[in-house]
Amino acid sequence: MKIIRDIETAKSTLLKRLPAGTVELPPQVKQRIRDTFGQELTAEAVVERIIADMRSNGDAAISEYAEKLDGAKLDRFEVTREEISAAKEKADEKLLTSLEIAAERIRAFHLRQRDSLPLGRSEFGEGIGQLLAPLERVGVYAPGGTASYPSTVLMTAIPAKAAGVDEVILATPPQPDGHIPPLTLAAAQIAGVDRVFAIGGAAAVAALAFGTESVPKVDKICGPGNIFVMLAKKQVFGAVAIDGLQGPTETIVLADDSARPVSCAADLLAQAEHDELSSAIMITTSASLAEKVSDEVGNQLAELDRGEIARKSLEQHGGIVVTESMDEAIELVNAYAPEHLCLLVEDSNSVAGKIRHSGGIFIGESSPEVLGDYVAGPSHVMPTGGTARFSSPLNVLDFLKVTSLVELGEKSFKELAPHAKAIASAEGLTAHAQAVIRRQL
Repeated sequence: MKIIRDIETAKSTLLKRLPAGTVELPPQVKQRIRDTFGQELTAEAVVERIIADMRSNGDAAISEYAEKLDGAKLDRFEVTREEISAAKEKADEKLLTSLEIAAERIRAFHLRQRDSLPLGRSEFGEGIGQLLAPLERVGVYAPGGTASYPSTVLMTAIPAKAAGVDEVILATPPQPDGHIPPLTLAAAQIAGVDRVFAIGGAAAVAALAFGTESVPKVDKICGPGNIFVMLAKKQVFGAVAIDGLQGPTETIVLADDSARPVSCAADLLAQAEHDELSSAIMITTSASLAEKVSDEVGNQLAELDRGEIARKSLEQHGGIVVTESMDEAIELVNAYAPEHLCLLVEDSNSVAGKIRHSGGIFIGESSPEVLGDYVAGPSHVMPTGGTARFSSPLNVLDFLKVTSLVELGEKSFKELAPHAKAIASAEGLTAHAQAVIRRQL
């Protein structure tokens, strides 16, 4: 891995944030775009075209893009309950047990969060309050393609169900044979998903946002995906709510002399293997640790099934930054606002207390990010691209909405009416003022 010892160089290169969706696409993705659309297009232009086609042609566009992009010829998009049940029966029992344990922890975490909230009607004073209620229908997206992610099904659908959402719809890409991986379907049943559709990428986002002959329109779309999914969520926002713009996954490992090089390297590679656009970065106060971790990454790469993907990710978006002090390292972390932050430092709790911007903080050797990805409890859908400065991991609050309640008595009306009338008149809104005056006659 490249090692950067100059902080200004690190800020202008490795730690520099680019606008969402502007990451350079890998050559094979560019070629696929040319093959599919007959010309070179940016990722944003690809998404614009898919969304326009989906809005105009509905199910026909779903079929077209399933064949072009997923290599699957589909005669229907929705997976039957019988297929879902059969998939669970075929799954490995030990793996099912692991998924069920993960589901129990995810469900318990989010139910406790829900129980801490004032659901229903709350009064905040005489005649004013709020109504906190779940959304009716939510679409969750689980990536597919080069890998299957049953964990994402659990991490998106279970918080929605815990919040009380009436209907949760899963969209996930089909394999070339037209089917969804059995483990993904098993996870959907465990999570309590109501309906499953074999639709991937920007087409899935557009179908959920606007509805088609087969796919119902949802109120909100949640879940991570590749750059095309992220840009599609961005473009449909307003027609439908979204949880955020989760781009390529990213992590920072913050380490000092107390850290084990083997653990640092393993945590970096765990992120780098997602895809070539992933960012895996270490910031450390120890130059000697930086050298050891760089060597260890090389050793571990050779043992990985997705080693080539991880290698390209680290070459393009990874690296190690050496700082002069822990305070300087913490400053870099907060400025970068990573999706994941792994703390492998001697005084981890003290350092954690100084972190203001991160989607998730994984404290100490016994809390690697991989446990958070699968079984710890909080959702692994977290803000990327620096959005951790102002947004949060997916949680129960994402599936609730607030309705303001105003039920003032006659006494309050008499006290407040003159002030409302005065402000309305000052703004030139005479009908507003009259709505007060006519009640005083």
